[in-house]
Amino acid sequence: MSTGASGRSPAEIRRDIELKRRQLGTSVEALRGKVNELTDWRRQVEEHKQQLIVGAAAVGFLIGARAMLRRRRNR
Repeated sequence: MSTGASGRSPAEIRRDIELKRRQLGTSVEALRGKVNELTDWRRQVEEHKQQLIVGAAAVGFLIGARAMLRRRRNR
C-alpha cells in the first residue's frame, strides 16, 4: 500500500473521512434540535411569560399616555 504526501494510506484517509461524516451528522442533529428549541414560540412564551406581561403593560401605558397627550393638545 502506498502513502500520499501526508504520509497516510488511502485506507486511513477513508477512515478519517467516514469519522468526520459521522461527527458532522451528529453536529447537524444537535444544531437542528437547538434551532427547533429556540424557534418554538409557544415554549418561548411559556418561559418568558413575566417579561411579556411587563412589556405588554409598558406598551399599553405608553399608548394610553400618548392618546391622552393628543386629546389635551386637540382641546
